[in-house]
Amino acid sequence: MATEHLSPLDLAFWRIESAAHPMHLGALAVFTAAGPGAAERAAALLTDRCAAVPGLRRRIHDVLLPFGAAAWACDPDFDAARHVFLVPTDTPDPHTAAGPLMARPLDRELPPWEAHVLAGPDPDSFAVLFKFHHALADGLGALALAAALFDEGPALRSPARPVPAPRPGSALRRLPGALAARVQDVGQALEIGAAMARSGLPLGVPAALTTDLMAAPARPGVRAVAGLALDLDEVNLIRKAAGGTVNDVLIALVAGALRRWLEGRGDPEPRGPGPRALIPVSRRRGPGASGGAANRLSGYLLRLPLAEPDALRRLGSVRSGMDRNKDAGPARGAGAVALLADHVHPLGHRLGGPLVAQAARLLFDILVTSVPLPGLTFTLGGSRVREVYPLAPLARGQALAVAVSTYKGTVHYGLVADAAAVPDLGDLAGALRAELDALVREVS
Repeated sequence: MATEHLSPLDLAFWRIESAAHPMHLGALAVFTAAGPGAAERAAALLTDRCAAVPGLRRRIHDVLLPFGAAAWACDPDFDAARHVFLVPTDTPDPHTAAGPLMARPLDRELPPWEAHVLAGPDPDSFAVLFKFHHALADGLGALALAAALFDEGPALRSPARPVPAPRPGSALRRLPGALAARVQDVGQALEIGAAMARSGLPLGVPAALTTDLMAAPARPGVRAVAGLALDLDEVNLIRKAAGGTVNDVLIALVAGALRRWLEGRGDPEPRGPGPRALIPVSRRRGPGASGGAANRLSGYLLRLPLAEPDALRRLGSVRSGMDRNKDAGPARGAGAVALLADHVHPLGHRLGGPLVAQAARLLFDILVTSVPLPGLTFTLGGSRVREVYPLAPLARGQALAVAVSTYKGTVHYGLVADAAAVPDLGDLAGALRAELDALVREVS
């Protein structure tokens, strides 16, 4: 059987990981319990089912050639008990229990995923925290892996779309195929690098953000997780009145919440262009294959307009910035930094991983990512999923990551922070709700 090497971007995620900055995605699914013992049944079902999902049996190992590369291999000693855990907890809020678990790196000698069934004091509810290493899957790939464990095991793969034929007439396209592709790759890398240089360092970012959200060194085992559920109908009300997309509104809510959070802490009024948000963009044509499917990501870079005091104008600024990003496309702007991984030799990823990890704070200031969910009802042992909070990893030198998804008419924000740098993460979640309420009042 041919060796399946990690893609360049998967390898980059694998190499930049450290104990203080584990590179796993998370999803906290909250269930309505189907009777007594529902959490125990869920843990037993996950244990039974995971061995049948090929992508969950695969581990990563180094290879001799090419130098610095790594490859996938089936774990011959796969043991579900090393991946699925029943965790009794005395807190009614599963986010509280999820914080320390998100801080704990996955075992790199095993297939890189875990599922923690959180059995709290409420007999009518329990939660499952899924952790998938970013080398194993991006958000959509992780969704496909998790979905395979639920009762229906819904197929999330979309039919492949035909690849459009290249347009004739370009001198570049008339070059021999391999040479043309190489020239295009180099040109793309140079263009991304130039865009990154033009984006500059975060001049004018509020001092509180610089201290608390960008420059605080995260410590192992120190994570806080918070979640907030908002009504999608209210988000759509704002979108219809102000224009733009649902995603524009969701990003604007983050900008307004950060401003309100700083005001609530008594910090000076924000000035300057605001922090740079990295907005990941999926390059998949559909939800993607389960099990080891390579990450397919690019991104946009967007200044969050914290200095703007008016909520509707903040939304307008976000909409304009996102429109400019979309017009330029996700393949060549400063936010397309993930694409540069394709131009690095595997040995470069191995030797340069720590340096790349430290450079994250120079490239962006905060991560704001959206994970689309299908309009399906997920159940596990008859217990129904009622909330899904996506959780993103923290980059080195940063202390807050924001992820958002929509499930069953509700928008779920998942916040992950360095608990030492952001001890008031719950206040930031409350500020998100206050910003939504303010925008609803503006358009009503």
